[in-house]
Amino acid sequence: MSSATFVALFVAALVVLFILKVIDVLLLVFLAILVAVYLSAITDWLEHRFGMRRWLGLTLTVIATVAGVASVAALLAPPVIEQTRALISGLPQTLTNIQNVLARWASQYPVLDQTELANPSSGVVSGLVSDAVGFLSGSILGYVRGGGMLFIEGASVVVMALYLARQPALYRDGLISLFAPRHRTIAIQVFDDAAATLRAWVVGQLIAMAVLAALTAIGLWILGVPYWLAFGIFTGLVAIVPFFGTLVSTILPALFMVASGDWLKVLLVLLLGVVVHVFEANVVVPRIMQRKVELPPVLTIASVLVMGSVLGAIGLIVAVPVLCVTMVLIRHILHGELYGEPGRFKPAVLRPTESWSGVERRQVVASKK
Repeated sequence: MSSATFVALFVAALVVLFILKVIDVLLLVFLAILVAVYLSAITDWLEHRFGMRRWLGLTLTVIATVAGVASVAALLAPPVIEQTRALISGLPQTLTNIQNVLARWASQYPVLDQTELANPSSGVVSGLVSDAVGFLSGSILGYVRGGGMLFIEGASVVVMALYLARQPALYRDGLISLFAPRHRTIAIQVFDDAAATLRAWVVGQLIAMAVLAALTAIGLWILGVPYWLAFGIFTGLVAIVPFFGTLVSTILPALFMVASGDWLKVLLVLLLGVVVHVFEANVVVPRIMQRKVELPPVLTIASVLVMGSVLGAIGLIVAVPVLCVTMVLIRHILHGELYGEPGRFKPAVLRPTESWSGVERRQVVASKK
């Protein structure tokens, strides 16, 4: 092994070790970037549509966001809290009812009659719930218990996001300047495409989550499902985790209906979950984005599993945007530069901003200076 190869491997090992040591800090920076992407999307629109100064547009965006979140929380928090308390207080009896219904059902089939499912006292259902609670305790409650650190990290994310949204070109150009002049063209393409893809994902995901929450809550209310509002909000929140969020949010309300023994309503609840998610994927998302973010399903699932195992529940949230950025890097650097085969990959573009390109924004900003 030559000395140059040894040095390169040694430096690469140091870089990997450094990343592993500061992975939590990098996660906070990435969360700040996602928040900044959301703030910049609205600020850029205000800047272009009304000719506002960027600081004024950003201020209005922050005020509108805080007011909107506070209004929704004030409107929905009381009934959601009430339904959640009722759900938790009645959970032991609900689990018992589910276990009894499943036991009666399993006893009717010889294949299942000898399994634990046919035993009302086996505790299969409660065991599954305990496993889920254990996962949440290890991945989420650790952040909650460290209240002081949680506040510091949350404040850091907000402050970094505000600075990034206020002067995005400053940090973008600073990073690009770290590359050799001959590589800056590809660096600019990577940054622009990654920014466009993340913007489409953030805005599209927020709208899709709101639509899923509203449609699910309304559908469950029509079907007479208890805790319909709590289940609707839950569906919107877990939609950020692809595949697994859809699966859990569809099965959970149906599982609660199993306790009633009304199998027709169970099937209707399952059908509602499928219809709502199909509507969101094929009607809502295409109307939001000109081109969908091109993510292979297997890679998406693998990304969720890997990020979840490494970073816990927070990793589930950032798994898809991290994969989006990774795909941009692979298409531009690996395929385009190393293999000389520019891919057909195009960043997802929001329909309202399709004609409002990054070049046009920079020209307007430059003209105001």
